[in-house]
Parts: sequence; structure tokens; C-alpha cells
Amino acid sequence: MRLSINVDHIATLRNARQEVQPDPVTFALMAEQFGVDGIVVHLREDRRHISERDVRLLRELITTKLDLEMAAVDEIIDIACDVQPELATIVPERRQELTTEGGINVIDNIQHLSNTIKTLHSAEVPVSLFIEPDINQVDAAAEINSDFIEIHTGHYANAVSEEEIFDELERIRVAVKHAKKLGLGVNAGHGLDYVNMKEFIAIDEVDEVSIGHAIIARAVFVGVERAIKEMFDIIRFTNK
Repeated sequence: MRLSINVDHIATLRNARQEVQPDPVTFALMAEQFGVDGIVVHLREDRRHISERDVRLLRELITTKLDLEMAAVDEIIDIACDVQPELATIVPERRQELTTEGGINVIDNIQHLSNTIKTLHSAEVPVSLFIEPDINQVDAAAEINSDFIEIHTGHYANAVSEEEIFDELERIRVAVKHAKKLGLGVNAGHGLDYVNMKEFIAIDEVDEVSIGHAIIARAVFVGVERAIKEMFDIIRFTNK
């Protein structure tokens, strides 16, 4: 299982004082130095954290993989086609939300998403759809030629009782296996941290996890290198 890090919250901290520090690009380069497999950023329409400048600098400077999270809107699609990230992950987006609150409904937006995927593919940009762990949504993603799906793990991350945790993990496991049978790459993310990753890692068909807030919050106390190492230790120990 590969590990990508989302650096949006470094930009959030920078923008809180309208300063130039901390720089999410610098953080991304440090994260690469300490072994992460990719960098994730969400270029929102309202630019509340990551800016277009951040995206373009990352495109020039990082040496692993750039995963650009984005809404399926013309302005951002045009930027993605120009920047050509290694992956464009289509997510739902609402101005009022603090963070992405759930997976995109592929079934109800199938024509628009199909057109978006065709446009991105014409620019040689692979596409992932951020969806709930639901077989019907997986089928719809495959139908419109998405290259990957990213499973929304927020409900699992927020589960409290053992029964809830088991049920959410099983939903994810079933969806992942189904996606693999259809030939889709499978990523996962949202709310994963140093505690819940210990059980999640057992779903070994997941190709990659995207983690941001937990690692950045840990880095405040122990530094970037140690925070990343501790997450890798969980992944590697559990995979033995």
C-alpha cells in the first residue's frame, strides 16, 4: 500500500495570516524526501487553501506523483488539462463545508462526469472518482471509463462502536474487491489516522491511501520526518 500526503492544511495555516509561510510546496518536497509516494492537493473554486500558484510550482518541483483533487467545473478542468497531474481526482464540493463531506454521486451525474473524464483523458490526464464504498457507484465509475476510484473512508474513520467499525470496513472491503474485478485502480482516504489505519491496512487490495490532516497535526509535535515515519511504520508493520 502506497502513501500519499495531502498538504492542503499547510496552505490553510499559511492563509490564516495571509503570509507566505508555511509553504505547502516546501512541505511537499520534505515529505518526498522522507519517502511518501505522492502529493495530493485540492484546488477548490474558492481557493480557501491551495492556490493555482501552489499547483503549478508542485508540478515543476515534485518528483513523485501529483494528485489534483478538483470539482468537475470548467475553470478547474482547464487548469488540470494544462498542468497535467499524474492523477485528477474528481470530488464533490460545497462552499459551506469545512472539508469534503462524502463521495460524489456518479449515478446522478453520469453524463457530466463522463464528459469531464473524456476532456481530461484528451489531455492525457488519468482520472479518479471519489466515491462512497457502494457497488452501484463503483459500477457507474467503471461504465464511464474512470481509471481509478478513491473510496471515501470518512464513515469508517468516524465510527465509534466495534459493530460500526466492522460494518464500515466490510462495506469498504466489498467495494474494493468489486472495483478490482472491474479493472479499476483503488485509492482511499478521508479521516484516516494513526489509530484507525491499524485496522484499515488489512484491506490489502487498496493501492494507495491519501492522508493529510493526521500527519500534519502529528508533525506539529514531532516534526515532519518522524510523523511520516510513524505512519509508514504502521503500514509496514501491519503488512508483515
